[in-house]
Amino acid sequence: MLTLGSFTLDTPLVLAPMAGITDAPFRSLCREMGAGLAVAEMVTADQSLWHTQKSRLRLPHHQEDEPRMIQIAGGDPQMLADAARANVDLGAQIIDINMGCPAKKVCKKAAGSALLKDEKLVAEILDAVVKAVEVPVTLKIRTGWSAKHKNAVTIGKLAEAAGIQALTLHGRTREDRFRGEAEYATLAEVCQAIDIPVIANGDIDSPEKAAWVFENTEAAAVMIGRAAQGRPWIFRQIKAWLDKGEKQPAPNYQELKAIIGKHLQGLYATYGEFMGVRIARKHFGWYLQQAGQNSWRKQFNQLETPEQQLNLMAEIFQPTEELLGKPA
Repeated sequence: MLTLGSFTLDTPLVLAPMAGITDAPFRSLCREMGAGLAVAEMVTADQSLWHTQKSRLRLPHHQEDEPRMIQIAGGDPQMLADAARANVDLGAQIIDINMGCPAKKVCKKAAGSALLKDEKLVAEILDAVVKAVEVPVTLKIRTGWSAKHKNAVTIGKLAEAAGIQALTLHGRTREDRFRGEAEYATLAEVCQAIDIPVIANGDIDSPEKAAWVFENTEAAAVMIGRAAQGRPWIFRQIKAWLDKGEKQPAPNYQELKAIIGKHLQGLYATYGEFMGVRIARKHFGWYLQQAGQNSWRKQFNQLETPEQQLNLMAEIFQPTEELLGKPA
């Protein structure tokens, strides 16, 4: 079990923070589908940018399920500390520091995985944020800056010394971005080197893969990112495999219709009809891909109202006992 402060996860499965994807409706859905924890989208530590609608929606809200965990990004210790305090005041119950994002627009601001180059600054940031708040603080990193510069063990030890309560490690370097395959040897090494919980991240896309990671490392939990896009039920599939060794099938069309309908309604309620319709397009595209129904994508993307989208969704996913492919 993974314990963070007063919170103990009922299942060691975590939804990764993904900008523009893991918003409140998707987090809620993944929690219902079996995720023990769902991390909110990354938000900049620069509070002068929080006035935008996008940033406001990414900030914590008291009505969300507990524990409310938000990820902050930046390169200035004091600014990150202030951002952590501000998020706690808004309702965050766990603060995660991003030092794993490989995006150029983040790294060029000396944030995300760019910080892995400067271990002294890493230590200063961790110390400042941990001292700034009374809630648990966690850290997400990559294995290093490049294949020749892997320093995850060093960063892990710095995190433990600073009072970080859990470390998430993505099994790629910053240089790798999302290319190639994630590796777990470094993760196992980090697990051996520190006593705080380590959460494994990267290419965990099936119940069997999750079980393999647990068996071959000392990870306390696994974090699922891209594999949950259009497939939030992956969490209950992994849980069934870990708990009972059962292969749980993907939902049939009747259940899928209910899942997607709830997701779309959540998007409309959160963003309003205009933006909700547009944001729904990418999520629905992932559902279509999982269902082998990509031919509907162009038509769905041309629709302009919630009613049109919901009607087409109902037409595509007629109630039937047909399963969406083989069990994962």
